[in-house]
Amino acid sequence: MNIDALFSHIDQEPESGVLYLVGTPIGNLYDISLRALNILKKVTLIACEDTRQTKKIMSKFEINNNLISFNMHNCEKKIPKIITSLKKGDSIALVSDAGMPSICDPGESLVQEAKFNKLNIICIPGPCAAITALVSSGFHSSRFTFEGFLPKKKKEREKILSNISKNEKSTILYESPHRINNLLIELRNYCGGNREIQLFRELTKKFEENIGNNVDEVIEKINSKKVLGEITLIIKGLNDSKNNQFDLLFLKRELNELINAGLSVSAASKYLAKKNGLSKNIIYNLN
Repeated sequence: MNIDALFSHIDQEPESGVLYLVGTPIGNLYDISLRALNILKKVTLIACEDTRQTKKIMSKFEINNNLISFNMHNCEKKIPKIITSLKKGDSIALVSDAGMPSICDPGESLVQEAKFNKLNIICIPGPCAAITALVSSGFHSSRFTFEGFLPKKKKEREKILSNISKNEKSTILYESPHRINNLLIELRNYCGGNREIQLFRELTKKFEENIGNNVDEVIEKINSKKVLGEITLIIKGLNDSKNNQFDLLFLKRELNELINAGLSVSAASKYLAKKNGLSKNIIYNLN
């Protein structure tokens, strides 16, 4: 195979009228690809979530180009303008603060609109915190569920947490430092303290950290320190976990605690059955 042929398309990029989805580093700036740098140098303009973050990359690699902000606060106004520019033949790169655009950011809406207008979209792959954490977790990574940031609305949040508690696949979550304690407590309530998880923070950076092994241990370690940096959580799939919430001893302990707190056997069984997605009779017969 002619190795040069693998790089020949670089000289032809960027193409006019194309929206480029460009993956950028999630921490370590040297993780950016040569192709990504080439695109950022040559496109008509760069639409970025935060111009301050993108300028760090541009400064590091001596890139001079036009920047426009594109974030959750202005995306509705900016999307029509970007679509118009693309139709005129401009080439535009879309980048997020870190990682791949369109994951947990307004880039998703722009891509949908570009598709609707039959515009060309090319992805320049790059780092992704979710995949980086997953493959580093030691949990099964062939099949997984990505939930990103959980919704704030109680019912929606509880539904997803309930699904996570029963999920046979690894689950990936994002969370901010000031909300991580609350999320961990919720995971303990729904999945049990013995459910295996891995917490990653500051991925690819100097102070990168990985905390395990189960929910209770992670809560204990998190409570003893100040947590900084965006967090990625990997929750082990149910069938892949040696100690999960369906362990009969664990359920029996929970049942007894509720009964001792004043609930009837029937009410406690009904509560645990709904929480764990099991038949009420299974719980009731543990008494």
